Amino acid sequence: MKTARGIFALMLGFLLCAAACTQSGTTPSKPAGTIKEEKKKMSTTKAIIETKFGNITLIFFADVAPGHVKNFVDLAKKGFYDGTTFHRVIPGFMIQGGDPNSKNADKRMHGMGGPGYSIKAEFNERPHKRGTLSMARSASPDSAGSQFFICVKDSSFLDRQYTVFGEVESGMEVADKIVSQPKDGNDNPNERIEMKVKIVEGQ
Repeated sequence: MKTARGIFALMLGFLLCAAACTQSGTTPSKPAGTIKEEKKKMSTTKAIIETKFGNITLIFFADVAPGHVKNFVDLAKKGFYDGTTFHRVIPGFMIQGGDPNSKNADKRMHGMGGPGYSIKAEFNERPHKRGTLSMARSASPDSAGSQFFICVKDSSFLDRQYTVFGEVESGMEVADKIVSQPKDGNDNPNERIEMKVKIVEGQ
């Protein structure tokens, strides 16, 4: 039986090796005033992830991770996530998606793609608990791009090592269905679980 440390290392390895591995470059910085305005707007913005099992509604933590929130929202508005899948599901841990490579039926490159750039880490004090929305990355702290994960169980060993930028407002039962699906040896579901992400702007 694996020790807790071994299990945690394995889980971390899944996130580290699977996300943003092929990304390069960084996004340009924004003026302080612009960031402040965006943070205010994002505080009431939501995202709805539509899947065949139902919808997951997300709210964002623009106060602690404005760059990650803006990045996710901008990508979603462009339709970047539409047709991608939840390509990694680990019961008792999390579901991961957001890789453009997963639009291709060939699973060999799933988990290795991104938007073609990376964003700066915004590690914060928000905990990785059940329902947390966080950003996947490779070994470098500043290597996140588009892949994200939703915790289905408290995962405090990830705290301050991955950027928490939101949480599930409703639809955790959908995440529970997704994480319980039959999968292959790489934790990729046997049947595709595609998503479509819609942004609902705050009033």
